[in-house]
Amino acid sequence: MHPPIVRSSVPDLVFAELRDAILAGRYRPGERLPTQRALAADLGVNMASVREALKRLQQLRLVEVRHGDATRVLDWRLSGGLEALALLGTIDEGTIRALFEARRLLLVEAARLAASRRSSERAERLAELAAAIGAAPDVHSALLADWEFMAAVVEAAGNLVFQLIMNSVRELYLPNIGGFAAVVDRREELAPLYVRAADAIGERDGAGAAEAVDELAAAQEQRMVSGS
Repeated sequence: MHPPIVRSSVPDLVFAELRDAILAGRYRPGERLPTQRALAADLGVNMASVREALKRLQQLRLVEVRHGDATRVLDWRLSGGLEALALLGTIDEGTIRALFEARRLLLVEAARLAASRRSSERAERLAELAAAIGAAPDVHSALLADWEFMAAVVEAAGNLVFQLIMNSVRELYLPNIGGFAAVVDRREELAPLYVRAADAIGERDGAGAAEAVDELAAAQEQRMVSGS
């Protein structure tokens, strides 16, 4: 049984309750959800709130709704997109490892492409952002500068799919940015790598840009995984 929801029209809260139940495994992949009427009675809400919540769950590919059949839970690891990561209440070590491994691989290729596709304006912007890392007055500012630099590398790469991936990651990363402080830990050691990467992109040196970003992202990945 779910704890009753006090307010009478709360699709957001109904969505959150069902989302958390699915992500936590209280509803298993392939399992049928209770009927809309049963959910409404269980949660103490109206049918409209349940229908709206189920529509959002379907859009996120957490459930499958078929006319004339029950609503079934999908395995979000197989059916979901990157937005599913943003729904997780907590991120375990395995997810962090996978996230930063994917980040490193994407950024390395983005840097390689950026070196050949960047405009002069974007090359200048990357140089400015690289300098901002070392000058950041605190961890939060450094984290934002790191994000802006990496986002600028992806923009300069001119690859639409890379850009859409970064858009999805942003929804996970920025609201939880404080939990990624290790990314800029001992940033005096990392600052020269941003400059190296920006210089290589500015010089249209794809191999050099990829090497610098790989070294930088690998160091950040190690710090996030090891916690130091």
